[in-house]
Amino acid sequence: MNKKDQIIEKLKENGCRITKQRLMLIDIILENDCSSCKEIFYKASKADHRIGVATVYRMINALEDIGAISRKNMYKVECSDNCGAQGGCEIILDDNTICHLSPGNWNKVVREGMRRCGYLKNQKIAKIKVEN
Repeated sequence: MNKKDQIIEKLKENGCRITKQRLMLIDIILENDCSSCKEIFYKASKADHRIGVATVYRMINALEDIGAISRKNMYKVECSDNCGAQGGCEIILDDNTICHLSPGNWNKVVREGMRRCGYLKNQKIAKIKVEN
């Protein structure tokens, strides 16, 4: 039995109806390396414009309930065009916790992350450019 069939079986055992949209969401999740519900919704809405974001979140919750996925490390970062300059930054975690970072704190977070990952030695960050 492949992964998709195992997931479908577990969902049925939990009383979940298996609809075309749910099958499509399972395929998207299995075939792509999506890092957020928003990304899954974006891919799903390209395939079926009638799908709602609530459907995606419910499906993710159902998959998490059966142990098929874990959202522990999923997060979304939303920044203004000049994130780290005048505007600071807002980080939204998967449990909807919102962290507002001042420009100074945003710079400190990026600097520390880059240092720990080996990208930064003794340099200072001059500018942060966010690409959309």
